Amino acid sequence: MAGIRVAVEIDATPAAVWQVVEPVERHIDWMHDAVAIRFTGPQTRGVGTEFLCDTKVGPIKLVDRMEITDWTPGAVMGVRHTGLVTGSGRFTLEPIDPSPTGEGRRTRFTWTETLVFPWWMGGPLGALVGGRLALQPIWRRNLRNLKRLVEQPTTA
Repeated sequence: MAGIRVAVEIDATPAAVWQVVEPVERHIDWMHDAVAIRFTGPQTRGVGTEFLCDTKVGPIKLVDRMEITDWTPGAVMGVRHTGLVTGSGRFTLEPIDPSPTGEGRRTRFTWTETLVFPWWMGGPLGALVGGRLALQPIWRRNLRNLKRLVEQPTTA
């Protein structure tokens, strides 16, 4: 089982960060390892949303089947992985430098995952090594991409 945690501080309010994170289908804009996202039903937001994420890490390609398990706008998005790789993940958005109203002017975005890899990916040892050596650096890069996307939005 791989336990991975990465975090970044973003110069934007949690509400502004949530605007970028909330549309699950747009995660491919900032996640280097996410190639495509396809919803498996009509629901695209909130607890119970199910989707498939085509994932590529180096030479390994797989379809990650996920379900949203926790959804608090501006604060939390949690998922359960139910495909070849199983486990759970969670994004949390915490205000930094709160104003008198309690809204942070900046956000600490934290991504945690607990993953179980199948035997052909090395099982527990593959999860430990792959998680720390491959996924953690990729997810750090993903958070740098998210930070850049939120802090420097492009105008259409």
